[in-house]
Amino acid sequence: MGRPRIPIFLMGFLLCCCLAVSAKAGYMKYRDPKQPVEVRIQDLLKRMTLEEKIGQMTQIDRKFASAEVMNKYFIGSLLSGGGSYPAPQASAETWVDMVNDFQNACLSTRLGIPMIYGIDAVHGHNNVYNATIFPHNIGLGATRQVCRDPRWGRCYESYSEDPEIVKAMTEIIPGLQGDVPDSRRGTPFVAGQ
Repeated sequence: MGRPRIPIFLMGFLLCCCLAVSAKAGYMKYRDPKQPVEVRIQDLLKRMTLEEKIGQMTQIDRKFASAEVMNKYFIGSLLSGGGSYPAPQASAETWVDMVNDFQNACLSTRLGIPMIYGIDAVHGHNNVYNATIFPHNIGLGATRQVCRDPRWGRCYESYSEDPEIVKAMTEIIPGLQGDVPDSRRGTPFVAGQ
């Protein structure tokens, strides 16, 4: 007695079914830019573990980060705060290489979610060797200017978004400080009279 033979058309049909199932399993809506944003978000959130969600909501300082930490804990955001730089007198290329290493570690995770990288450089990039340091916005009259863009880190130092309130608050400063005295008499000085 011989072995049973499977007809070729049945074998072809089964092969096509297997390919269709594997193609569908490999499709990730969240990676498809043609999908609506809400669909992509929901698809990604369904795929994420609790650990991945916690990691994505976490921002750590650069000096505590490594490619291994970014990958292992699914860190979503990295910040170079004050004094946090890749090396003393680091060039722009050194910074780029460092950020790329962290980013590649994040992209190599199961879901390949990129990180957000931030630099606290409100005082200028004096942490990048040979970079131009521009004056700080605070030296440009932050409190007496009308803040219109809350993304500016010093917006909270403005009196208001309303020009009339800013004008009124600016006008009271001389009243609060008083007039500059004409002589040293009656005014205490560290050096005496």
